[in-house]
Amino acid sequence: MIVRLCYSMLKFDIITIFPNIFDSYLKESLIARAQKKRFIKIQVHNLRRWTNDRHRTVDDRPFGGGLGMVLKIEPLFRAINALKKKGARVILFTPRGKKFDQKMAHKLSRSEHLIFICGRYEGVDERVAQHLADEEVSIGDYDLMGGELPAMVVIETVSRLIPGVLGKPQLLKERITKNKGFTEYEQYTRPEVFKRWPVPKVLLSGDHKKIEEWHKKHGKDIGN
Repeated sequence: MIVRLCYSMLKFDIITIFPNIFDSYLKESLIARAQKKRFIKIQVHNLRRWTNDRHRTVDDRPFGGGLGMVLKIEPLFRAINALKKKGARVILFTPRGKKFDQKMAHKLSRSEHLIFICGRYEGVDERVAQHLADEEVSIGDYDLMGGELPAMVVIETVSRLIPGVLGKPQLLKERITKNKGFTEYEQYTRPEVFKRWPVPKVLLSGDHKKIEEWHKKHGKDIGN
């Protein structure tokens, strides 16, 4: 089980040009409850807040030509400068980043403050990655329309590792491996038989040792 170095609330700040994307996600299920119980705090910020022209411009054409638009460094610099406090980590979501996995989730769950930059369009001015972000992160080898979905994925994966978010501690403990990965195994519930498809007999036996052995045999270790 993960033990946080301190029990202060983990704060997420999300910088995006489409803040409404997060509305329903943050108001549902365990993420909503975790915020209500103050295990985590999530704030979504519209990047246009840090523009200073009447059109609230956040993007421009790329130098060197090419299709699409690139998010400008000036508003992102102002946003990060306004939000970042001592100890905060700034993460830029990009397909070129380090692959997000369970080990990284464990590392981030020990943080106190995470700032996420959600790119859009053709990308983000490279000087953001070079000078403003602490790390670049990717959730997979594919191209999305923006960094909002990756931000949700990381928030959920990290938040569930914080004691109390899932409720009973054993819900988290039983699946964590010694290498900071997790084990995923087959699950069944009632009815015992459906359309001649039975539940494995060992799971109905009440023999906890045999059930544990069955889980190990049929489980898959992920992120080790």
